[in-house]
Amino acid sequence: MTTKIANLLETAQEMSASDLHLNVDRPPIVRIDGKLRKFDNYPDMEQKDLQEILEVITNQEQSKRFLEQKELDFSYEDEQIGRCRVNACIQKGAISLAFRLLMRVLSPLSSLGLPDIYGELCLRPRGFILVTGPTGSGKSTSMAAMISHINNNQERHILTIEDPIEYIYKDNESVIIQRNVGDDTDSFANALKHALRHDPDVIVVGEMRDLTTMATAISAAETGHLVLGTLHTIDAAETIDRIIDVFPPEHHGQIRLQLSQVLLAVLSQTLIPRLGGGRAVACEIMVGTAAIKHTIRDGQIHQLQNNIQMGRKDGMQTLNQSIADLVEADIVSYEDAVHHSNDTADLTQMLKRIDSVAPSTL
Repeated sequence: MTTKIANLLETAQEMSASDLHLNVDRPPIVRIDGKLRKFDNYPDMEQKDLQEILEVITNQEQSKRFLEQKELDFSYEDEQIGRCRVNACIQKGAISLAFRLLMRVLSPLSSLGLPDIYGELCLRPRGFILVTGPTGSGKSTSMAAMISHINNNQERHILTIEDPIEYIYKDNESVIIQRNVGDDTDSFANALKHALRHDPDVIVVGEMRDLTTMATAISAAETGHLVLGTLHTIDAAETIDRIIDVFPPEHHGQIRLQLSQVLLAVLSQTLIPRLGGGRAVACEIMVGTAAIKHTIRDGQIHQLQNNIQMGRKDGMQTLNQSIADLVEADIVSYEDAVHHSNDTADLTQMLKRIDSVAPSTL
């Protein structure tokens, strides 16, 4: 059975898939450039197949946790394929497995198509950086590249809190401690609460899930640490609203003040199919300038988009500005650009200046 899961993962990797899905009464399914595709000429999976695969890829403690909770997030490593992030759950009484295939070699920031400001921001001595976007938008890859960038350029003590650990880092200039929620600590909130006693310079929070985690992360940034975290939000305005709304209304003013003082940037990403195959990253970048901090402190969140649009000299850009640049460079199509925009009317106006877009499509 080890051979079966190894073969499935190897086939998925050869197909350049980002994900592998195994479900009862269906053949294996992979996600390639955001689209689902069935394995050709492969029989439907049976419950016994999934049960045997789960037994191979989990240890005794993980298996026990899955039986108790009926869901499990963990990492699995294959010698040939590398590491995968795995989610196991029960659907209609049967096991369902989803594998996220992770890159064996960490990509440098320069190879991901990300703006140079990503590298500049993560080398700052202190502050709060949030990488956001929907599932499958490249947040983990960007975060890993930023951690690697720090590791290669600065002597810092980096502590990560992850669920599960995805990429394994080797110390270079920095010392990196990685904690796995569930195995090394009970929760993000608990690990973050005690993190400051471990003398970190940089704290990486895999996901900002609750009030306690968010409050402690902001406090850590206030006390002079660089804090990096992720959120499942689509843009900077929604990110700020999400953080503030987690807290009781009577604390909103205080949180806006604290956030305005420590925020370095919100980096919101989405992936768009490239012309010719693969995907390109489009990103909204909001930098914590004086104007942005003032807007957050005063609760004028609806004005953030305008501030970002006018802040290119400070390295800022809206998602539409980023997408329009990709269209202008013939990296993505007009149709895919519009599909991934959160303001299609605004994007259409931007694209009218691009000669390569036919007038009949505008």
